[in-house]
Amino acid sequence: MAQHHSAGDPHELQARHTSEADELLEAHHELWSHALGYIKSMALKCALDLHIPDTIQRCGGAATLREILAASDVPASSLPYLRRLMRTLTTLRVFMLSHGPSNDDPAAAADDDAAAVSVSYPVSPMFSMGDWMKQHHAPTVSLHEMVHGKGLWESVQGSDAYRAGFYDSMDADTRLVMHAVVSESPAVFHGLTSLVDVGGGRGTAAVAIASAFPHIKCTVMDLPHVVAEAPSGTGLCFLTGDMFQHIPPADALLLKWILHDWDDAKCIKIMQRCKEAISAKEGRGKVIIIDGVIGSKPNDDITCKETHVLWDLHMMAASNELSERSTSGEGSS
Repeated sequence: MAQHHSAGDPHELQARHTSEADELLEAHHELWSHALGYIKSMALKCALDLHIPDTIQRCGGAATLREILAASDVPASSLPYLRRLMRTLTTLRVFMLSHGPSNDDPAAAADDDAAAVSVSYPVSPMFSMGDWMKQHHAPTVSLHEMVHGKGLWESVQGSDAYRAGFYDSMDADTRLVMHAVVSESPAVFHGLTSLVDVGGGRGTAAVAIASAFPHIKCTVMDLPHVVAEAPSGTGLCFLTGDMFQHIPPADALLLKWILHDWDDAKCIKIMQRCKEAISAKEGRGKVIIIDGVIGSKPNDDITCKETHVLWDLHMMAASNELSERSTSGEGSS
């Protein structure tokens, strides 16, 4: 008997083929990104060899390509190569463009000789890590403070642009993480009717929980200046407070990337406040902790391990108190 196969909706087939092609191209790009990853380090080394960060600082914190060229030993004939180097490093956000006609596109804007380039705020302390470590006594200020003259949180509050970028990046990362949490570990939230996201910022994590579990009343607690910028229309309750002083009772308390911001002594204080809050729930309370722990994944998970140790150096640069803890007991003390 002859078998007949439906050709299917041509629009559906085209959409499917387009999706598969997009996925293939994305995988192709990712493969080449990994294969060429070593060039990132070499490009950064080249910038250091040419003293580009120092040149930018001598120019008042921002410099055009021609100003960098004029202040360095690079001959004028190498301007096209310098332009390509800086295009790469601005795309990687090692440097950032302060202004220019194509500011929304770092790769394009770096092609413009008039576009001013400056050292990216979070990246610039890394250029001084060696000097910071060479101090005769244990550093009393963080690497970030040594370079910028103020601590990380002061920097966040002192610059509208930096604060916006900081919270936007945290929100984007939180949406990704919480999607995995609520879809892969729903049992964690079963039986809960209330939850407080301690230090929850603009409520991105709480929104994800409330969307997945509408019966849970979610409250976000943070410092007054953070709550003052909380978005409206989320359906969340925002509460000002200090987690070292008091945390309101709830069935569950969420500590997402909170404990790695503090040393052990301060973490103990936070956990004491958590204990008081869940004790008021007659034994039904729980504390949900989401944090990175070095060594928590198998040794063959190289990508995860590399991410953890790189994040730990990032934390070290930000503050003397910040550290990724590890399964071996290393970390904040």
